[in-house]
Amino acid sequence: MRFEHGLSNYCMIIHILVKGRLIKDANAMLESILYKEFSAGDSRTFAVLDSLIRSYEIVDSVPFVFDLFIQICAKLRMVDDILDCCKFLFDHGFSLSVITFSRVLHVLQKSDNSRLVWGVYELMIKKRISSNEVTMRIMVSSLCKEGKMERFLCIVDRMNGKRCSLPRIIVNTCLVYEMIEEGRVEEGLVLLKQMLQKNMILDTISYSLVVFAKVKMGSLDAAKEIYEEMLKRGFRENAFVCSLFVGAYCEEGMIDEAIGLLEEMERLGFKPSDEAFDKLIEGCSKDGRLEDSLGFCKQMIEVKLLPSCSSVDEMFGKLCGNGMTKLADEMLTALLDKGFVPDETTYSHLVSGYCKDGDMEGLTKLLFEMEYRSISPNVLGLSLEVINLCKSGRLKDAAKYLQTLNAHSLVPSPNV
Repeated sequence: MRFEHGLSNYCMIIHILVKGRLIKDANAMLESILYKEFSAGDSRTFAVLDSLIRSYEIVDSVPFVFDLFIQICAKLRMVDDILDCCKFLFDHGFSLSVITFSRVLHVLQKSDNSRLVWGVYELMIKKRISSNEVTMRIMVSSLCKEGKMERFLCIVDRMNGKRCSLPRIIVNTCLVYEMIEEGRVEEGLVLLKQMLQKNMILDTISYSLVVFAKVKMGSLDAAKEIYEEMLKRGFRENAFVCSLFVGAYCEEGMIDEAIGLLEEMERLGFKPSDEAFDKLIEGCSKDGRLEDSLGFCKQMIEVKLLPSCSSVDEMFGKLCGNGMTKLADEMLTALLDKGFVPDETTYSHLVSGYCKDGDMEGLTKLLFEMEYRSISPNVLGLSLEVINLCKSGRLKDAAKYLQTLNAHSLVPSPNV
């Protein structure tokens, strides 16, 4: 008769092996049971972890068994539940070493699982596990791999007012910034407080992130109070916070204040962020200040920045709706030369504008350009333009427009 050991028996043996410092044997048995199916439907890693916790006191085991368990999970690339397993252990009163965290981070970073990399690092800070040089190297590698290093170097420099290349400052700034950006504002601020207590982040950066959080929450007055407190404590203005306020003023429709602050930034020698320029372009467009909107777009090009597609689309929508399609088209040409990538909406505004302006030559050139860039026109939108021309009594223009569509093999809707 063959005897089959249950999961709890295996786990008790593992505890005994670890307690007796027979680590190699414990590793082999952990690998074996993590591959073995004990029950259908349950997570294999959680089933083993739960059994290890249940049998822990029975054999008076040692906490290192859980470090070993997490390390083996990482080694076997069983990482889908690894963050939840770490949290589960902390919830049950167990901790993990920085060596274990570093090994997990290394595997996750190599497996291109950036979400889990930052989740594990966040847990380290929350549980007050001090990172070491290895941890920082892994996190910096993750930033580089995700293509975020240059962006956050710039953000840190703009907050600090001078070059700061300390890896832990860049990594910790990235973590809190992205938590706030994702809408996890309160969690981000709690984590920021912990970082400050352990000197893991600079005061100037901390103030800037708090201002960012208040702006993100829509509390402009609270953001201003934090900023004034920052100045009273002897810290200087910085380009990051000023850019935030430019954007916030635009969101509130306070365009004059935003432009005034932008001019003050230029006087101080600060370069506004691309986000600030985007907000100005959108804000001026919505406020009917189309020349200002175009001016800020040109200014962006001059300082080697590119506007977002959404801000350009907002500006083009207003320009093309007000008989300024040629200006929009000229701006698009300038942007394309600098590497701007338009979308279907960008061209739809121009198509609509040329139709309303009765400029068939401009429309024809635009349709050829769209074909060259493999951008399909919105046939339904084009058909509506023909119908609108007919309704307004511009039948000749509608006929020319329809002829142009047919020449490009664009079949309008039956309503036309």
